[in-house]
Amino acid sequence: RSEEPLAAMQITVLSFVFKYGLPPEADLVVDVRFLPNPYFVPELTHLDGEAAEIRTFIFETEEARTFTAKYAELLDTLIPLYAREGKSNLTIAVGCTGGRHRSVAVARNLFERLAATRPRVGLKHRDIHLPP
Repeated sequence: RSEEPLAAMQITVLSFVFKYGLPPEADLVVDVRFLPNPYFVPELTHLDGEAAEIRTFIFETEEARTFTAKYAELLDTLIPLYAREGKSNLTIAVGCTGGRHRSVAVARNLFERLAATRPRVGLKHRDIHLPP
């Protein structure tokens, strides 16, 4: 089959907080509450997952690096299959407890991995504005 459906597919990586429900547009949902939570580190609480300090805190752990690498591999397998079946939009939702730290950092990481090899990849943080 042609590669056109894959090139045309819009992929969105979306961070969210579980407390307010799953995003209805989500096709794939991953829970990153198994990662260390920077919320409990006083000097990090006020930051969000777009801050370098938060990303460093999370990705200095082996489990965060291993998880994102393996999940990205899974996505590399799934995305062409979704495209083959005619899916033109794919939303990958990443959730955590507060929606500001872990989910944001992991969503950013997955977005960067996907955007490096695909033309139409977006990033949204649904709940980043909520208070900690």
